[in-house]
Amino acid sequence: MKRLMFGAALAALVFAAAGVTGSALAQTKNLSIVTGGTGGVYYPLGGGLANLLTKHVPGWQATAEVTGGSVDNLKLLGAKRADIAFSMADASLDASRGEDKFKGNVVNQRTLAVLYPNIMHVVTTEASGIKTMADLKGKRVSTGSPGSATEVMAFRVLEAAGIDKDKDLRRERLGAAESTNAVKDNKIDAYFWVGGLPTSAVTDLGATPGVKLKLVDHSEVVEKMNAKYGPLYAKGTIPASTYPGQAAPNAISSVWNILVVSDAMPDDVAYNIVKTIFEKRDEWATVHAEAKNVKLDNQLRGNTPVPFHPGAIKYMAEKGVKIDPK
Repeated sequence: MKRLMFGAALAALVFAAAGVTGSALAQTKNLSIVTGGTGGVYYPLGGGLANLLTKHVPGWQATAEVTGGSVDNLKLLGAKRADIAFSMADASLDASRGEDKFKGNVVNQRTLAVLYPNIMHVVTTEASGIKTMADLKGKRVSTGSPGSATEVMAFRVLEAAGIDKDKDLRRERLGAAESTNAVKDNKIDAYFWVGGLPTSAVTDLGATPGVKLKLVDHSEVVEKMNAKYGPLYAKGTIPASTYPGQAAPNAISSVWNILVVSDAMPDDVAYNIVKTIFEKRDEWATVHAEAKNVKLDNQLRGNTPVPFHPGAIKYMAEKGVKIDPK
């Protein structure tokens, strides 16, 4: 009898423990973060953000996924196959309007945070003979991987420079790491890449023995781009020595990166993500230096075409940053 009673008690404890475990699992919040290619900046930053959220928010489990970039990310967000998306401001504007690569498919999104400026790189080597945008005509050029915001912006830069992307180039569609390898293998002459500083794939090319890196100036296209697409773009500079062998500053175009979520995300979830980003920013920056440029001062409605999420607005207000909700 005692043995039966002990067995029953043990069984009860096992079931009770299972119930607690099941309850704990039921409360775990899984978050998918969509980023970009492995040679860019979105991917390491996304992995770092996943680690921060998993480590610092009890009951959360976040994972980062490799994607083609902004366009893919926004489509995944719209299809409810991702929770948090890295995006360039111009791609998010197209998605919110259902235009260009999102034709007929509006993505209802909200901004969690303005991140850092995304820098357009027009990358080649001294051996290619390419010194200006006009020199790209007739060359083998990658304009970015399909589903990337690099491709969107590259097309706009080319258009503003008076270059027909289909008639004037022998065009490839490769990501940053693939483009660097293709230049090394003499399969392409140049490539477009929009990302943070430094981008590992560009660093890799500059550090390759026997290769002299060349970054093509193109800041003169910004006014024409803004005249057609709205005030999304700005002139900027990649400082000399940002990349191996880069002797001179490079005059470029840039656009803000933003972190977006569905407009259906609960306010408390959005609040906790934003709180973690800003209060653990220094830890995030150990993954990539661009995290240091995610600043409260940049959380302005004018820096993103997508309204801020109410959860983000709440956190910003606590820090003395007033944001227009519209």
